[in-house]
Amino acid sequence: MLRCNKSDTMHAVFNCNLRGRPSPFWHFRLPDMSILKTLRRLVALATVLVLTGCSKMVLMDPSGDIARQQSDIMIITTIIIALIIVPVLIAIGIVAWRYRASNRQVRYDAEWDHSSQLELLVWAGPLLIIIAVGAISWIGTHMVDPYRPLNQIAPGKPVPANVTPLEVDVVSLRWKWLFFYPQYGIATVNQLAAPVDRPIRFKLTADPMMDSFFVPALAGQIYTMPGMQTQLHAVINKPGEYKGFSANFSGSGFTDMRFKFLGMSPQDFDQWVAKVHAAGGDLDRTAYDQLRQPSRDAPVRYYTRFDAGLYSRILNLCVDPGEVCESQMMVSDARAGDAMPGMQDHAARGAMRAPADASKPVPAHAAASR
Repeated sequence: MLRCNKSDTMHAVFNCNLRGRPSPFWHFRLPDMSILKTLRRLVALATVLVLTGCSKMVLMDPSGDIARQQSDIMIITTIIIALIIVPVLIAIGIVAWRYRASNRQVRYDAEWDHSSQLELLVWAGPLLIIIAVGAISWIGTHMVDPYRPLNQIAPGKPVPANVTPLEVDVVSLRWKWLFFYPQYGIATVNQLAAPVDRPIRFKLTADPMMDSFFVPALAGQIYTMPGMQTQLHAVINKPGEYKGFSANFSGSGFTDMRFKFLGMSPQDFDQWVAKVHAAGGDLDRTAYDQLRQPSRDAPVRYYTRFDAGLYSRILNLCVDPGEVCESQMMVSDARAGDAMPGMQDHAARGAMRAPADASKPVPAHAAASR
């Protein structure tokens, strides 16, 4: 049997192994050139598709300050992670080329087993990357916390002291979106509007199932849940028409659960409010019962008036007559469990439709007290 010497070149060791006892490590075939050509074409095609869609990559170029901050966090962390991924991929290519079978000049040391410099590089590099990504993610996540009121409306532009945030109460239905504007006494279906550079405070709930409110140009998604209230603070900085939708699968009509978000100048927003007042109807309990029925591709609707406390009753799961509100049940529990008419039946219904927990949800009784 032919033996290989330590001083032999890698190509000689390769030949020795093949003529003696084949080594599994060296027993390989180089990829066929046709496969490499196909891979090149696929990479080129993917590049073209990405570049042609750059104008629609709203997550990379949003129009709201919160969404912009989230985009910056995503881009910065991606670049930092690439600092370790890209060199590794390049090193794989260099090693594969340098130690190919046809290279007879490279030296092969079968006794090599340790390098302090290489160990330092292999461990210190990823450790620094993890620390940097962790710090940026921790700080950035708290800066764009959806429950945190805005401290700026654009980079270097703090919120003016005399500006009152626009309040919008959001209810996700099957399969449509209902928006209340308590400051203006109007409500809309599948159309949301806000003036530019004015903070928006969303309060969100659901009837009867969990969904996810998402306007990519405005801010990140946030869940809506029956009997619970979530919050979102955001601002839109550029006029335009933007897409909004549900980012959580909620049944057969999920794909049609979309709405338009209109960013407007203050003057245009006032005109839009006047238009809703002129063209809207009444949103009483009967109208809401019809609205909450499942429907797909629901048209835009305007309501000039709605029952006082309707959003609160939706949140507290007591829209229908005879139902006990969650806030009343909580008050009763706080008073050592005093019984209330209809409470047992309502509790049984609530147990059947109880939603999953979300990040920092606001219970119905707490939201009603605000």
